[in-house]
Amino acid sequence: MNSWQIYTIGFTAQALFSGRLLLQWIASEKQKKVLTPVHFWKISLVASFLLFVYGYLRSDVSIMLGQALTYFIYIRNMQLQGEWKYLSRWLRLFLYLFPFMLFIYSYNNNVYDIQKLFYNEQIPLWLLILGSFAQVIFTLRFVYQWIYSERIKESILPVGFWLLSFAGAVLILIYAMLRKDPVLFFAHLAGSIVYIRNMVLIRRTHA
Repeated sequence: MNSWQIYTIGFTAQALFSGRLLLQWIASEKQKKVLTPVHFWKISLVASFLLFVYGYLRSDVSIMLGQALTYFIYIRNMQLQGEWKYLSRWLRLFLYLFPFMLFIYSYNNNVYDIQKLFYNEQIPLWLLILGSFAQVIFTLRFVYQWIYSERIKESILPVGFWLLSFAGAVLILIYAMLRKDPVLFFAHLAGSIVYIRNMVLIRRTHA
């Protein structure tokens, strides 16, 4: 696959991620409080699907690591909002199995192996560690959100989610500049603005 095709997949994924934040931002601004629209999780799942593929095509384990867990948290939030059941049974099964099928396909065709995954010559070890750490921090926001939502049995985006989002985004921006990855850079630059704005809205709501 050509580089422009790979970048198209990546930019499409990040455009969807930015789109979900824009929808969430607009809905929150209207109500003057942080909301979690139903479409936020639907768009997140589609974008995560595409970004997982992008990370695979770029041989970038830090990107894949970031999507591996949040992918299923998006599904869980759709379940909490009662939207997951409206998808067809076969589509739900495919979405559940997709990450595993991609890995199995890769190994069986000798396209991907552990050495290629963790020892990409274009990504020095220290940079891989930085990128992976950034993705872990960024991913923890959804782990926190998931635990918080499970406690109250409602899909919600608490203040801790936005704090972790901003911290992770800053680290990923540094990684993106060092990696020279325009997909990650522009997406997280735009996202940081929304993260800050949501923290401001939450602070005003509780003032």
